[in-house]
Amino acid sequence: MKTYINQILLAALLITGTVSCKKVLDKTPLTSITDANFFKNGDDAESAITGCYDALQDDSYYGSVLNVMGEMPSDNATSDNADVFALDKIQWTATTSQPGRLYQQAFKAINRANSVLKYVPGISTRLSPQRRDQILGEAYFLRALHYFNLVKCFGGVPLHLLPTEAESQSAMARSTADQVYAQIESDLGQAENLLPLTYGGVSIDRTRATKGSANALQARVYLYERKWSLSAIAAAKVISNSNYGTGLTTPFPDLFPFKNKQESIFEVQFSGADDGGFTLPDLVLPSPPASYSFPKYDIPTNELISYADTLNDIRWKRIGPVEGGISYASVVYGGSGSGNDNGWFVYKWRSTNFFASKDNYPVLTLDDIYLVYAEASNEQSGPTSDALGKLNAVRQRAGLPAMQLSDLPTKDAFRDEVDRQRRLELAFQGDRWFDLVRYSNQTAADPSAVHKISALDIIKQQRKTINTNYLLYPLPLQELNSNPLAKQNPGF
Repeated sequence: MKTYINQILLAALLITGTVSCKKVLDKTPLTSITDANFFKNGDDAESAITGCYDALQDDSYYGSVLNVMGEMPSDNATSDNADVFALDKIQWTATTSQPGRLYQQAFKAINRANSVLKYVPGISTRLSPQRRDQILGEAYFLRALHYFNLVKCFGGVPLHLLPTEAESQSAMARSTADQVYAQIESDLGQAENLLPLTYGGVSIDRTRATKGSANALQARVYLYERKWSLSAIAAAKVISNSNYGTGLTTPFPDLFPFKNKQESIFEVQFSGADDGGFTLPDLVLPSPPASYSFPKYDIPTNELISYADTLNDIRWKRIGPVEGGISYASVVYGGSGSGNDNGWFVYKWRSTNFFASKDNYPVLTLDDIYLVYAEASNEQSGPTSDALGKLNAVRQRAGLPAMQLSDLPTKDAFRDEVDRQRRLELAFQGDRWFDLVRYSNQTAADPSAVHKISALDIIKQQRKTINTNYLLYPLPLQELNSNPLAKQNPGF
């Protein structure tokens, strides 16, 4: 892994920080910016935590790459764009660009969080103990999020828990996936204890981590670990949190574009400015409304569209015309442009603005947590009226009839319906491939837990053989070259 020098990093944080321009300019110039002489007062702490959030926006992370890694290999999406060919066809290698870019950016982000966790505890000037604890809770949450993304993609990775401040610190052996998950759990436990329910006590803030954010991420992490009881408990905390409403009451089409709405728990924020714009919408939308015409990413597969056409489902029903074609809640039909812009396209983001969209990226949402609760409850004890109630809340908001326990009498039947609703509800939001991978891992751990479709089925379709190595992405070649202690995933 590259060494990310904090002198450069923290100079950038001063530009992106939340403190006013006047306060930044009033600071005494430093001839050498280091962690030790940067973290002096509350303004520095605020700038540093803002820089931690800023790391999420990068095109190599939530700006686009994490999404295409989570959708392009799946049964949801395809593309004729050569940039994502390896992901679409499950032919990635150690030099495929997207995994390498994600790996590098996630560790940059971890390094920023590590700097906050190391130095902010020592700050007392212009920083209240309450706000200091909140900042630390935010950093713990963000570090957990980064490691969760890394372990989903690569398995075990090096566990850097201190800022990398010297070249000698960058070489570190990989921890096991179990060790990474244990650290994620620990960080989220700290975050839950330190974070407030709200900031300012007025309304929930989707722009920064809260106690609800920590609970929602706990629910998802425990689900991946197959710790069903803990996942359901964490999900229940979110569902009972009135800051996110009293149910799935927002009409599904009104959830989009993502911009800190009632059922959102945590979003990556994009301002639409040149240094704070979101590139993904221009990569997935047809032109118009996209800025340019070229082969797009995450094009809905014919199989997904054909299946959705059989349903009387608000998520996939026509909601009115838009410039360039017919609009649906989740997809849009582009039919007035070039060949690149004819057919079905993702429509969960609406603004492009020349690759600098002001729409946000959803990291944690209430509908996801309802489905997490339903799945975890079913895996723990089979179908129950409680779990079915959460599943039906998603179905009925989509205009589908409520189901009865007699419709889903077995754990397998209930499992399949949860997966079906996850696919239809959360399509193109970056989770489908990772869901399919965890289904494969669950069956490997428990052969009785059979899923209708898993990542191994997709791998067999694309590669004409089942190869479990492709349940992970390979560590990027740049990591192997710069870290002599790193070992590659099997098969790469």
